[in-house]
Amino acid sequence: MTPTLFVSHGSPSLMLETGGSRDFLAGLGAQIGRPKAIVCVSGHWETVNPVVSLAVQPETIHDFYGFPPEMYRMRYPAPGDPALGQRILSLFAEAGIKATGDAARGFDHGVWSPLALMYPEADIPVVEVSVQPGLGFDHHLAVGRALLPLRNDGILIMGSGSVTHNLREMGRSTPHSVAFEDWLVRAAQEGRAEDVVNAETLAPFYHRNHPSPEHFLPIFAPMGAAGNGARAEALNRVFEYGSLSMAALRWR
Repeated sequence: MTPTLFVSHGSPSLMLETGGSRDFLAGLGAQIGRPKAIVCVSGHWETVNPVVSLAVQPETIHDFYGFPPEMYRMRYPAPGDPALGQRILSLFAEAGIKATGDAARGFDHGVWSPLALMYPEADIPVVEVSVQPGLGFDHHLAVGRALLPLRNDGILIMGSGSVTHNLREMGRSTPHSVAFEDWLVRAAQEGRAEDVVNAETLAPFYHRNHPSPEHFLPIFAPMGAAGNGARAEALNRVFEYGSLSMAALRWR
C-alpha cells in the first residue's frame, strides 16, 4: 500500500535556495518512490466545501507577491487526471461529504513548489483538493479517511501546508514554535489522530502558531488516509526563517 505524506512547503523562494529543506525535498521523491498519481490537499486553495480539480492540463498559479522575477517564470506542467478526480468525488459522496469538481483550477504553489523538487520531470498526474477553513478538523480527517482506498492503487495522498505558520514571527526563533512542533510530531508518531483533531485545546500555543488554520488543515488528509491508529515517522524537522517549521511526516 502506498504511504501517505505531509510536507511543510515553506516559502516559494525555497525553489531558488540551496541546501537545507530544499535539498530534503529534492531527495524526497526518491525516498517515497514513484506513485501512479498524486492527490494533493493544499493550504492555498480555500473553499466552503471540498472542491476537486478536474483539469486535463492544469496551469501553474503564481499566487504570491514580491518575489524575484524568475519565480513567476516557473512552470510545473504535470498533467491532471479528471478520471481520478471523478473517483475522488464518488468516494466523498459515499462518505457523505458534499463536494464538487472544478475543471479550470490550476496548481497553486502549495502543490507545484514541493512537487517541482520532488518529481521535477512533471510526468506524474496530480489532482488537487481544497481545504475548508470554515469546517472543523474532524471534517478534514474524514476527508482523508475517504481517500484511503486510493492507496491500494498506488496513489500518493499528500498534504501540503506548514506545521507552524505565523508569518509575523518569521525571522526570529520562538520557543512556542518548537514546543508546538514537538507536540504535533510526537502525537503523529504515536498515532494520536484524535488529539491532533483537538489541537486547538490540547496543543501548546496552537493559536500563536496558526492565527488562521489553512496551513494546518492539510495534515489531516494523509493522517486520515493512513487509517486508524497509524503512526507517522518524521522525515524532516528543520526550522527555516526562525519560526517556520519545515517538518515532513510519512505514514506507511
